[in-house]
Amino acid sequence: QPGARVGDIGAAVQAYGESRGYGVVREFVGHGVGRFLHEDPQVPNYGQAGMGPLLRVGMCIAIEPMFNLGDRKTRILDDQWTVITADGKLSAHFEHSIAITEDGPEILTVHG
Repeated sequence: QPGARVGDIGAAVQAYGESRGYGVVREFVGHGVGRFLHEDPQVPNYGQAGMGPLLRVGMCIAIEPMFNLGDRKTRILDDQWTVITADGKLSAHFEHSIAITEDGPEILTVHG
């Protein structure tokens, strides 16, 4: 919603994942989308409600929850690209691009 803060998103993602026993990845975050793929603001999957940058009409952000079946920690393999969980358990990564409109958030990546 316009007027909400990035920390509200992170707090909601973190609460959802941790309430289900998942490790919530912290090394990688969502981001703003605009002229370049990865822009400010960073949109962590954890945080404190009421904190962080203000969401304003016209912004577009990518929200990217990453949940692990075990610990939240990850590691990057020698190819410097592949990311795995530090404990070798399964992980899932989802992404939606969201436009902040006067009427509220609009999910841009909905299929249908």
